[in-house]
Amino acid sequence: MYNYHMEREIDLKQISDGKRYSANDMVKAGCGDCAGCSLCCHEMGNSIILDPYDIYQLEKGLHTTFEKLMENQIELNVVDGIIQPNLKMQGSKECCAFLSEEGRCWVHEFRPGFCRMFPLGRIYEEGDFCYFLQVHECPYPNKTKVKVKKWLGIPELGKYEFYVKKWHYFLKDVQEVIREKRFGEDESGEIIRQMNMYLLNQFYVKSYGTNGENESIPDFYGQFYERLEQAQTMIKMYR
Repeated sequence: MYNYHMEREIDLKQISDGKRYSANDMVKAGCGDCAGCSLCCHEMGNSIILDPYDIYQLEKGLHTTFEKLMENQIELNVVDGIIQPNLKMQGSKECCAFLSEEGRCWVHEFRPGFCRMFPLGRIYEEGDFCYFLQVHECPYPNKTKVKVKKWLGIPELGKYEFYVKKWHYFLKDVQEVIREKRFGEDESGEIIRQMNMYLLNQFYVKSYGTNGENESIPDFYGQFYERLEQAQTMIKMYR
């Protein structure tokens, strides 16, 4: 499966139908509500990486905190030099921590973006991205056509897609700094560790104010861009 937060060289001819899709295009991805299938929720290792919006959605939907999610549902791993959270697989069947015994997702309403896209992926080029269809990932037969926007089911999709681009290319900038430090003066790795701890706290651990059941829900995007501006200033200091 293509992970949209990992830098990978891929041959679209081998894994897709060769087309590139926008949010308003029709794509053959409809699977009839999975009809009880949950194969894509098993044995995914640490590949379902969560971005800040995913964590915000889970905190809001479950009335919880990042620390509580870390107890059972998510874990941390290093992805291209950056510490990021991912969905945790559990048990002998290696299934997602949010999968019920009946094989249904119990956070489906506020599930992560990676799960919403599947079997779509993203291709990032020249500061933008488009969607593509992974034709070998989902075994459901006789898929139907559905508009990409409807398939994703994300409110204010334009805002979300703009945020996705900002986050992706910010991570690329961070990865470049990490590469410079790794092969430069940071032989001990202390600077990289400090950067990672800062980013983890800045974008994930620090609450977006969503864990109270009776409070008004704050604007995620406003908070995110404030934090992003601060983080970009911090990154410049390390160059």
